[in-house]
Amino acid sequence: MGRCVYGTAGGRDLRTLCNCAALLPRLKELTADFMSAELRDVCAMDALEDMRLEIDRAICDEPPFSVREGGILREGYSEEVDRLRNVRDNGAQMVTELEARERERTGIKKLKVGYNKVFGYYIDVPRSAGLENVPEDYIRKQTLVSNERYFTQELKELENTLLTARDRINELEYQYFCEVRDSVAAKVARIQASAEAVSRLDALCSLAEVAVRNNYTCPEVDASRELHILEGRHPVVEQTLKDVLFVPNDTYLNDADDRVAIVTGPNMAGKSTYMRQTALIALMAQMGSFVPARAATVGVIDRVFTRIGASDDLASGQSTFMVEMNEMAEILRHATASSLLILDEIGRGTSTFDGMAIARAVLEYCADRRRLGAKTMFATHYHELSALEGEVGGVRNYNITAKKQGGTLVFLRKIIRGAADDSYGIEVAKLAGLPDSVIRKAKEYLKELETEGLSAPAGSADEQISFADIGADEVRRALLEIDLNTLTPIEGMNLLYELQRKARA
Repeated sequence: MGRCVYGTAGGRDLRTLCNCAALLPRLKELTADFMSAELRDVCAMDALEDMRLEIDRAICDEPPFSVREGGILREGYSEEVDRLRNVRDNGAQMVTELEARERERTGIKKLKVGYNKVFGYYIDVPRSAGLENVPEDYIRKQTLVSNERYFTQELKELENTLLTARDRINELEYQYFCEVRDSVAAKVARIQASAEAVSRLDALCSLAEVAVRNNYTCPEVDASRELHILEGRHPVVEQTLKDVLFVPNDTYLNDADDRVAIVTGPNMAGKSTYMRQTALIALMAQMGSFVPARAATVGVIDRVFTRIGASDDLASGQSTFMVEMNEMAEILRHATASSLLILDEIGRGTSTFDGMAIARAVLEYCADRRRLGAKTMFATHYHELSALEGEVGGVRNYNITAKKQGGTLVFLRKIIRGAADDSYGIEVAKLAGLPDSVIRKAKEYLKELETEGLSAPAGSADEQISFADIGADEVRRALLEIDLNTLTPIEGMNLLYELQRKARA
């Protein structure tokens, strides 16, 4: 329709539009018995019968790509076009018939009608046949050694018809085609309304088909603030798994004691999948679709905010961490108590202490009813954050189970209450294919860090080296190097000023 309105549609476009419109009566018939208001509205769509008949009468079944080279109109649409087509297609026969008539009229048996690009059509009479028999209406055109060439008014008209028929056909066909195209363009509002009805029906059929094939259930959508999913599944991931079954998981969030779920567990265990499936189920339920779960109750959610994945923005000079913080700021500015927040490993792009501090502050902000109080799922490797359960109202710990079997890590994919006891980072690195020598070294360094207590970054901030520490150390060294017995009062004042400057730096 866009091409019709802008005058660029071809015969194939109109033919396709006609073929689609031919199916509308059947769609109306199939939806006639439904009582659903949505389907009744679809059934009331315009079948566009007048447009279909107009196109079908004018455009042939297989029109050419170009609209200016003829062959686009159906036979019988225009008498003039049909006559010119007959002239074009039967020109040789018409010349043969004229030649036979002239032979009979003149009695010259060797008379012929010929053609060349210079002189066009002509009547050729050999001198041996007797030029005295040439009729008076013959007009001499060319004299040769052994014959004379003539033309008549009838031959001239036939020549003009034959030579201009093709161009005239193309001109007329394009004119009639443009009239049909303009007529279709004038019906744009009706056609778009029918297309919109068909698109809605297509979406409903797709949702129905996937619900039946994949064992979806009808969710209950109410005005509560609860999000309760039993045996929820990820609608895409479960279809991509070929050799293993998808492990379903439950989700329960509300605006009271279960506002924030801290999800811990090793990489590759399925934390992101679990959180994404929760967001998708909430979205599908509110759009009117069945959902991949055994049962689901979804309170109205105004918006779903996600902060998942890590990427930088080189074009604008933003690092991965800066992009993450910008997105987090946008979420906290626009989220409400009715929103659903899906946050994956906030703070991982900076140092351990800074990242953990930001993550904790974000969690507390999301959980605080006076500030936000939104339903939040927060995946993290900062296991120290699990201590917030009991300290901050509405926070609950969950973890995705994994077990070590014979030195190999097995992901169980099941969400259970409580915090994870280990990140299994080295085991995941081994599964990824890192060389054994690297894995061994990593285990040695991990033991050293655990022995020195550095694996628990929840210690005091004094363990971190800061610019303030460096400045204080310089002041201390300068004081130790001073010989007070040799300083003059002026040197003492200058030195004190310099030490104060370093201390403030």
